[in-house]
Amino acid sequence: MLKIAIVTDGPYGDRAFREISEKFDSKFIELEQPTSMFMDEIEIPEDALKRMQKADILITYTIHPDLTLELVERLHDKVEWIIVAAWRGEGFKNQLERLGNVTCPENMCDLEENGNPIFDEFVSIFGKPVVEIEIEKDKVKEIRVLRTSPCGSTFFVAQEMIGQDLEDLPIKAGLKLQHYPCRASKMRLFTDDECKKEMAANFHKEAFEKALKNLK
Repeated sequence: MLKIAIVTDGPYGDRAFREISEKFDSKFIELEQPTSMFMDEIEIPEDALKRMQKADILITYTIHPDLTLELVERLHDKVEWIIVAAWRGEGFKNQLERLGNVTCPENMCDLEENGNPIFDEFVSIFGKPVVEIEIEKDKVKEIRVLRTSPCGSTFFVAQEMIGQDLEDLPIKAGLKLQHYPCRASKMRLFTDDECKKEMAANFHKEAFEKALKNLK
C-alpha cells in the first residue's frame, strides 16, 4: 500500500488526510510556521523529517513559502514524488518543479496521471473527478465516484445529484460544488488567476458531461 505523508503549517490538509487515509497508509504532520526571515534558520524537527522520509508521496499544505522550499529541497530525493498543494507565483512553481519529481497543481482536483507508477497509483483515486452514472426513467439512479478530489467534494456532489433529471445535469453538478466548503481559493490568495473554486466547479461539470456521453 502506498505511504502518503501530508504536512501542514496551518489550517489546510486535514480534510485531504481524512479522505486519503481511507485508501492509503497516511500520516498527518503538523509543523509550526517559521518566525525567522532567514532561510538558513528554518528548523524542522528530526522526528517529523523521518516520518516524511518514509512516505512514497509527500503532499505539502504549508503556506509559508520558505518552509515549503526547505521541505522540498530536503526531501525530494528521499521520496518518490512531492505534490505542493499551496504555492506562490509561477517563479516559485518553476523552481520547485525543476527538481523533476515535484508537481505544483493549480488545484488539487486537477491531478492526472503523468507516467510515474507511484504518482499514477495515487491519482487513479484522487485528483480530477471521474464519475459513472446509472439512470432510470431519465433520472439519476446511482453515481459511482471513480476518482474524487482529495477534499472529498466529488462524493458530496454525487450524492446531491441522485434523483436529478438528466437535463442540465453537468451544470447542476458544477453549481452544487459551490455549496461545498472548498478551501482552494483561500489557499491560493497569491494568484490573480481564475477563482480556484470556480475551477473546481468546472472540473465537476466536465466529469458529469463525460459520464453522460459514456451513457450514449
